[in-house]
Amino acid sequence: MTDSDRKPPESSPHPPKPRPPQRDDDDLPRPSPWGPILLIGVVLTLLLFVNWRPFNSSGPEVDYNFFWKQLDADNIAELTFTGPLVNGKWKKVPEVPASQKKLSETFSLRLPDPARDDQKLADLLRERDVKVKAEDSAPALFGQMMTGTLLLLGMLAIFFFVMRRSIDPAGTAFIGSFGRAGAKRFKQTDQRTTFADVAAMEQAKLELTEIVDFLKSPDKFHKLGAQIPKGVLLMGSPGTGKTLLARATAGEAGVPFFSMNGSEFIQMFVGVGASRVRDLFQQAKENSPCIIFIDEIDAVGRVRGAGLGGGHDEREQTLNQILSEMDGFQATESVIVLAATNRPDVLDPALLRPGRFDRHITIDRPTKEGRLQILKVHVRKVPLAKDVDLADVAASTIGFSGAELKNLVNEAALHAVRSDRSEVTAEDFDVSHDRVLMGAKREEILTEHERSMTAYHEAGHALISWHLPDVDPVHKVTIIPRGRALGVTQLLPEEDRYHYGERRMHSQMAMIMGGRAAEKLIFDEYSAGAEDDLKKATSLARRMVAHWGMSELIGPVAFRQGEEHPFLGKEIHEAREFSEETAHTIDQEVQRFLNDAANKASKLLTEHRDQLDAISKALLKNESIDHADMVKLLGEPVPRTSRSVSA
Repeated sequence: MTDSDRKPPESSPHPPKPRPPQRDDDDLPRPSPWGPILLIGVVLTLLLFVNWRPFNSSGPEVDYNFFWKQLDADNIAELTFTGPLVNGKWKKVPEVPASQKKLSETFSLRLPDPARDDQKLADLLRERDVKVKAEDSAPALFGQMMTGTLLLLGMLAIFFFVMRRSIDPAGTAFIGSFGRAGAKRFKQTDQRTTFADVAAMEQAKLELTEIVDFLKSPDKFHKLGAQIPKGVLLMGSPGTGKTLLARATAGEAGVPFFSMNGSEFIQMFVGVGASRVRDLFQQAKENSPCIIFIDEIDAVGRVRGAGLGGGHDEREQTLNQILSEMDGFQATESVIVLAATNRPDVLDPALLRPGRFDRHITIDRPTKEGRLQILKVHVRKVPLAKDVDLADVAASTIGFSGAELKNLVNEAALHAVRSDRSEVTAEDFDVSHDRVLMGAKREEILTEHERSMTAYHEAGHALISWHLPDVDPVHKVTIIPRGRALGVTQLLPEEDRYHYGERRMHSQMAMIMGGRAAEKLIFDEYSAGAEDDLKKATSLARRMVAHWGMSELIGPVAFRQGEEHPFLGKEIHEAREFSEETAHTIDQEVQRFLNDAANKASKLLTEHRDQLDAISKALLKNESIDHADMVKLLGEPVPRTSRSVSA
C-alpha cells in the first residue's frame, strides 16, 4: 500500500481536553537592541548641536594681504574675532578687478597663526578706531563633559551590541539573550509535513504513530496507566531522513514543534548551554502538548569524563542539564523529546537509559521497494520520458540513502536542462548515476603509457570480477578520469545484501588486488595508482583477522585495534588488550591474507591473458564499456553463487 492510499486515522473515542490558549512567544513584541543606541545617538546629537559653535562667515572671504591694505587705507569699520576666524565690515566697499568676484559690505578672514598675537595689528586697529569684538569658539565646560560621557557610553553600547551578535547570533535581547534557547518553532500554519510525505520507513512510521496517538488523545493512555516514552532517539546513517521523519511526526500530531541543533547549545561562556536547555524546556512546558526536536544530539550528548576538560566542561554541563530536565518531566505534561544522531555509539549511557530516551528507532537505508517509493516522491515535479523505468533505477541504486536518491533525480534533471531537452530520459539518469557514484568527469591529459597502465589496471579488476562467482557483477568500466581517480570499475550488486561470508571477502580482496597484479604482469612494475586498493584490501584483511575471527591461527577472538575514538582522553588511558606477540601474529596473518589474494589475482590474469588484452584495447578505444560490451568481448560471466544451508 503506497503512501497515497493511506486512510486518515479514525477519530479517537476519547477526544482531547480543550486547552487554554497558550502564549505564543513568536507573536509577542521583543525588545529591540537598537532602542538604547538610538536614544544615546539622539541625545548626543542634540548636545553637539547646542554646544558646538561653528564659524558662520558674514561675507566673501578675502586675502590677508588685501585686508592689510584696506586697514592701512582706514577702510575697516568693525571686526568680530572667533578664534582664528574673523568677520568684518567695510566702511566703503572696495573696488576689485572685473576678473574677481565683487565684494559686499561684509567680509570674512582667516588669520594665520603668527598674526593672532601680532602687536602691530592690535596697535593699528586702535589707531584706526576699528570696533573689535570677540566670541568664544569652544563649548561650555558642562557641554564638553556631557558630550564626552555620552560619546563613551555610545561606543560601549555599540561594542557590547556587536560582541553579543558575534557570540550569540540567535539572540534577540541586548544582554539577556545569552540564556535564551533560540529554538525554531514551526507552527501549524507553516508548510505541513506528514507521514504521507515520507516514503518508505514503514517500520519507523509505525513506531512513531503511537507517539502521535498519545499527543492527540493522552487520556486513552492514562486510563490504562500507560506512559508514553519521554524521549525517542532516531538513529541512522546521514541522509536517511531522520529530520524529515521528526517533522512529519509533529505534522501528524498537529502540535507545536521546537527544533534546535545540538551545537546551538554550546557558546563561549560557561553556563550558557545549561541556561538555554532550561529555557527550551520551559517553553515546551508552557506550550504542551508539543514536540522538542534536538538534531545532532551527539554534539552535546557524548560520554562524560572522556575528554581532557573534566567535569567543568561546558558541554558536560549542558548534558547534565538535559538529563535533569528530562527526569523532571511528569507523565501528564505531554512533551515528547525527539533526537537524531548518526553516532549513537558515542552517546552517554545516562542519556540512553529508560526514563530518558526510552525508545530507539533505527532508520536503515531503504530497500529496493523503499527506493522506488522515494524516487516516486522526488519525481513528482519532474517530467519523465517514456524510456525511464523507475523500478530499474531503484534496482541500480543499492545502498543509496534518501538524500542520495534526491540528488540523483536532481542531477538527472540538470543534465536534461544542459542537453536542452523537455523531458528527463534514461540517459540522463545513467549520467547522473555515474556522477553520483564516481564523481564528475575531470579534464586531465594523460600520456599514452599512462592511459595504457590505467586501462590494464581497470581491466584487471573487471576480469577477476568476471571469473569469481562470489564478487558482484561488473556494471561499467571506464578510464575517464572522475573525481580523484584516473579510472573506475563499477560493480553493481544484484540484490540488497546485509551479510558477507568469508569466501566472498577473500574473493573481494582478490578483485581489489587485480589492478595491481595486471600492472605487474604487463609492465613488470607496480604503480602508485594502487594506493587506494591497498588501503581497502588491508583494512578488510585486518578486520577479518582481528575483528571477525576468520583466521584459523588467531582463532575466534576479537582484538580491538586502532578504533576511532571521538575522545582523546579516553584513547590515552586505554591500554591495548593484547600482547606484542599477538600483535605480531595478527600482522603476519593479515600479510598472509593479502599475499594469497594477490597470488590468486595473478594466477587468474595469467590464465586469461588474452581476455585481459581484449578489455584493455576496448577501453583504450572507447574509454568506457558496460556489461553488454563485456559480454560481447568475453562471453557470459561465471554464474553468481547463492549458498544456502540444507536441512
